[in-house]
Amino acid sequence: MQLINIGFGNIVSANRIIAIVSPESAPIKRIVQEAKDSGMAVDATYGRRTRAVLIMDSGHIILSAVQPETVAGRLEKDEIIEEE
Repeated sequence: MQLINIGFGNIVSANRIIAIVSPESAPIKRIVQEAKDSGMAVDATYGRRTRAVLIMDSGHIILSAVQPETVAGRLEKDEIIEEE
């Protein structure tokens, strides 16, 4: 299983990420609000501004305070945590 740090010590499974997007557009804002209403949103921002939205294959939406480019860069680099 490959894990990736999404900021503030929060780690998600890299294999389950479908998309990493910016929260600025209206469609993404609607997706986030619908996920919050249905209990499928995980807020990992620790009270900071949401800068990246991770869409998972399970339908969960994860909010991160780290830039989308940073999260994507961590996927490409060797910052993936290998776990047996």
